[in-house]
Amino acid sequence: MTYTHLTTDELVMIESYYHQNIKVAKIAEFLKRSRTPIYNVIHFLKEGHTALDYYQQYKENKKRCGRQRIILPKEQQTYIKEKVNQGWTPDVIIGRKEMIISCSMRTLYRQFKEKVFDEVTLPMKGKRKPNGHQERRGKQAFKRNIVERKTDYPDFEEEFGHIEGDTIVGAHHKSAIITLVERLSKVIITLKPDGRRASDIEAAMDHWFNAIPRHLFKSITFDCGKEFSNWKALSNQHDVAIYFADPGTPSQRGLNEHSNGLLRKDGLPKAMDFNLVDQSFISSVADKRNNIPRKILNYQTPLEVFMSYMNKDILSSLI
Repeated sequence: MTYTHLTTDELVMIESYYHQNIKVAKIAEFLKRSRTPIYNVIHFLKEGHTALDYYQQYKENKKRCGRQRIILPKEQQTYIKEKVNQGWTPDVIIGRKEMIISCSMRTLYRQFKEKVFDEVTLPMKGKRKPNGHQERRGKQAFKRNIVERKTDYPDFEEEFGHIEGDTIVGAHHKSAIITLVERLSKVIITLKPDGRRASDIEAAMDHWFNAIPRHLFKSITFDCGKEFSNWKALSNQHDVAIYFADPGTPSQRGLNEHSNGLLRKDGLPKAMDFNLVDQSFISSVADKRNNIPRKILNYQTPLEVFMSYMNKDILSSLI
C-alpha cells in the first residue's frame, strides 16, 4: 500500500486525542494509521509544540526533498552553447562525447525546456493533415512506383547508393532547390536549378550526374511532383533507377522530408527567393548539416560515414 503523509485534519485529531490522554494504540485504530507517525507527532507535542508547528516543520522539510537542480560548470555550458549554435541537439552533444557533460541526455533536454539553453534548436515537431484529408496532387500516370524498388534491390535497406529526392520551394513559388539525401550516410546534396519547370530540374540533375562517377548512385526515389516528369531521360542517360512514392505518403521518403525541414531551419526558409542566391550558398547550408553528428549514425557526421564509402576526390565533386 502506498504511504501517505498525515493530513492537517489528522494532525488536529491527534493533538485532540493527546490532550484527552488517549493511548497511541487507540489513536492509530481510530485513524487507521500505523503507530510510528503518531508517536512522532506526540513526542513533538510533548516538547510544548502544537499540531500547526508540526505541519509547518513538515512543509520546511518537504522543500529539501526531491531531486536537486543540476547546474553545469561554466566550461560545459559554453561548450553546449557553441554546439547549439552549430545545430547540434542535446542527444548529439551527450552521445558524441567530445566533452564529458555532467548530466544525462534527459536532464539536458529538460534544461532546454526550462530555458536554460535556447529551445529553438530542439528537434522539430511534426505536423499532421486533418482527419479525412485526401491528397489531390501527384497522380500522374507516368511514374514508376516505389513497389518495384523492393524487387529491383532486395538489399535496399543495407546498401549504399540509394537517394531520396524532392524540391523545396522559395517565396511566392517562383524558385526551387533540389534536395537529395543518401539513405545510408544521411548526406544531403543541394542543387540550384534555373527555375521550377521540369526542364530546369532535368538540366540541373543532368549537370550534376555528369560531374560524378557513373553508377555511384543506384536509385533515386522522388515524390510525385510534376517537376520530375522528365525522369525517363535522366534514368536512361545516366543508368540510374528512378522511382516515385505514392501520393500523400511522405513517410515513404521520410529521411528526405526530415532533411528538408532541417534545411529550412538552417538557412533556406520559405520566405527566401532562391533566385537571389547561388549554388555555393545552398551548398554551404547543406555542408553545415552534413557536419553535425547524428545519433542514428552512432554520433558520426554524415560526411564521416559518406567518406568511408569513397575517396576524397569523389567527395569533392559531390558536396
